[in-house]
Amino acid sequence: MSQYNPLDSSVPGVPFQQPTNLFRFGEQTIWSTLLFGNGTALANSTQRCFVTPIGQQGQGFANALSIAETNLKEGGRVPAGVAYDVFGVACQVEQSTGAADAGNLSSPIDTAADIGDLLNIIQNGVLSWDFTQTQIDICPVSLAGAGGGAYGAVSQNAAGANTGHMNNGVGQIWMYRKHPVALPGSATFSIHVRFGSRAAAVGAASMALRVILLGYYKNVIEIG
Repeated sequence: MSQYNPLDSSVPGVPFQQPTNLFRFGEQTIWSTLLFGNGTALANSTQRCFVTPIGQQGQGFANALSIAETNLKEGGRVPAGVAYDVFGVACQVEQSTGAADAGNLSSPIDTAADIGDLLNIIQNGVLSWDFTQTQIDICPVSLAGAGGGAYGAVSQNAAGANTGHMNNGVGQIWMYRKHPVALPGSATFSIHVRFGSRAAAVGAASMALRVILLGYYKNVIEIG
């Protein structure tokens, strides 16, 4: 008996065997943070992030990195070892309440000196991929995701008594909107933050730079 097909369209073929695996997709962010202690000379320096996993020391931190600083389980590897496509890069500048690694990363950037430290990082820093044998420039920090220059509002109630916070943007995604960067699950990578010759040293308080990768992953679920 022939099959009734009112639209006279071709009927897709149906395999007789059961599938042995399924592809699972999802969106996820991966982040890593660098800490620049007070007085750190930045000019002509190169810092590497995405190399220190959660629970270990590194990237300028004397104490172990926590979930606020990174979600890497293994340095230089995408969590769970899945293929990961990056469609956006964002940066967030933070200031410590103390020198070096002694304070919390929660101090408002609300004075002329603090805003100067913020601008020093976002105007002089450049992001680059590091794939072991290959380095590829991404963009200046000021154009990475939350970038674009100092953003926010500060009000002064009295001399030295300021409220508000300045940062480097409002969260736009400006990189890799059309052509994502593929990170295979077996690949090792890091991101360099390089500073030009005109970058000043960090001021009296420590500064941190959190780099965030926005992307989607694909892994295979075996069902056979």
